[in-house]
Amino acid sequence: MAMSDWKVPSSLQPKAGDYEFDLEHALSSVLQISSIVPENAFSAATLGTERAGNAVVIGDDGLVLTIGYLVNEAESIWLRANDGRVAQGHVLGIDQSSGFALVQPLGELGLPALKFGDSDAPQIGDEVILAGGGGRQRSIAGRVVARQQFAGYWEYLVDNAIFTSPSHPNWGGTALIGEAGQLLGIGSLQLEHSRGAGKSENINMVVPINLLKPVLRDIVKRGEPDRPPRPWIGVYATEVEKKVVLMGITDRGPGKRADLRTGDVVLAVAGAPVVDLASFYKGLWGLGEAGVEAPLTVYRDGRKFNVTVKTGDRNRVANAPRLH
Repeated sequence: MAMSDWKVPSSLQPKAGDYEFDLEHALSSVLQISSIVPENAFSAATLGTERAGNAVVIGDDGLVLTIGYLVNEAESIWLRANDGRVAQGHVLGIDQSSGFALVQPLGELGLPALKFGDSDAPQIGDEVILAGGGGRQRSIAGRVVARQQFAGYWEYLVDNAIFTSPSHPNWGGTALIGEAGQLLGIGSLQLEHSRGAGKSENINMVVPINLLKPVLRDIVKRGEPDRPPRPWIGVYATEVEKKVVLMGITDRGPGKRADLRTGDVVLAVAGAPVVDLASFYKGLWGLGEAGVEAPLTVYRDGRKFNVTVKTGDRNRVANAPRLH
């Protein structure tokens, strides 16, 4: 599958002489990845049916790591090495908690695996590379600009996420490479970051690789971590003045069945106040595993009321991966 032809400005590209490790060897582990998702897939409406980004080889057997939204429910996946070789791939599994996805190539690419580093190590100001498939011309030399919790609107939370700048223009699935040439994380999002005085810049949020280490073997063997799935209610939420407001409800989710509506303000979970997305999600997940009932206090149209949502498992609403 053809990829668009673009380059990172030369001033932002990493230079081999700036690093003590073999830059070209490390970048050769990073691939381009593209996927096709059927129109009836649960994620098609929000993520589209044609997706493209990056991935990185992490196993001597060719095992590939990327970010889950690029391959979730995919019916076909293509991997492209920097030298132009192409192979199909198959999703082994996705960890919904972290967002990582593992893909097994169905052909031999013969690429080196990028070794894991310690993603707790990089601190603000440290030099890093955010590498995309396509080599140095699609990679950015940048710095860590923040280490903090990140809460996403889709019932997602990462503690101690890594934020980098300048922003990579094709951030999804990029490989965060540290000063020792090791893999520290996988690029997930582009966000706007305030610099004060009315100025802002785009930065990338990177999921730390340490989140993968405890569950890697489980995902390879059984398609998901060997732990109870988190409760999921199928809402999209945002923070407004220390309140959590529902800005969308998925059609096939528990929240829809419980008659949650766009514009609802979630005030409490099981009586515990909700003041931000993190407290909302932690309140839900602290109730038990998927299937548990979640008592919510909601504000709508000038009145406060209680509603109980029978939670579900996010993995069970998605189409299963296809093996070619």
